Amino acid sequence: MHLNIYLESVDELNLPLHYNHLVQSAIYNSIDAELADFLHNEGYKHEKRTFKMFSFSRINGRFKRDPNKERIIFDEKKVCIVISSPIERFCESLMHTLLTRGKIRLGENELEVTKILVENYEVKNDQIKIQTLSPVVLYSTLLRPDGRKYTCYYQPLEPDYNRLLTENLQKKYTAFWGSEPPAAELDAQTIGTQRMHLVKYKGTIIKGYFGKLLLSGPQPLLQIAVNAGLGSKNSQGFGCIKVI
Repeated sequence: MHLNIYLESVDELNLPLHYNHLVQSAIYNSIDAELADFLHNEGYKHEKRTFKMFSFSRINGRFKRDPNKERIIFDEKKVCIVISSPIERFCESLMHTLLTRGKIRLGENELEVTKILVENYEVKNDQIKIQTLSPVVLYSTLLRPDGRKYTCYYQPLEPDYNRLLTENLQKKYTAFWGSEPPAAELDAQTIGTQRMHLVKYKGTIIKGYFGKLLLSGPQPLLQIAVNAGLGSKNSQGFGCIKVI
């Protein structure tokens, strides 16, 4: 399920350049406490991996950057955020809280919730075209010759991209549904240009890619990608997608 949340700021909307943690915090503060505690501290587990099973988009709206203060100022007071999840309770709780309160806080900014539009993207076959709403992140943690760890980020069409994409979705599927996932590998083909995007999340630089993709593979894995997010670090504001 995708929630298109439309917001309006009374004053100028002024945010840090890297604001993902503010949106994530606002989401946890806008669902019931028991669910928030479960997702934040436990989540859906598969072996050593834990998944929160939600993702969110960048804030949609025109903005300008203040280079001196590492902040962005939105030109318009009306903006939109898309939040997606396969968890019905999560979506229902989020909608109920936002509509009841009528507002949401992003850092020092208080915004009015003007409307919420709900979209259900049902994947009906083994191929979909998607648009990324926040950067898709895929990475491996490798070892240097001296034993130190480093992170290697991948972009579409690189070796291992499809394998890592498939393994991530298979783990999400098993963690959420509690059953064995389809074994077939996904294939991601680019449509047009892919744009690299660097995001600083709580001091860590994360590399992801924006663009359109043609995804081919088992329908159940495509469905979990649409709802829970594509790639890694979804609950930190990465991999939110929509079907086009």
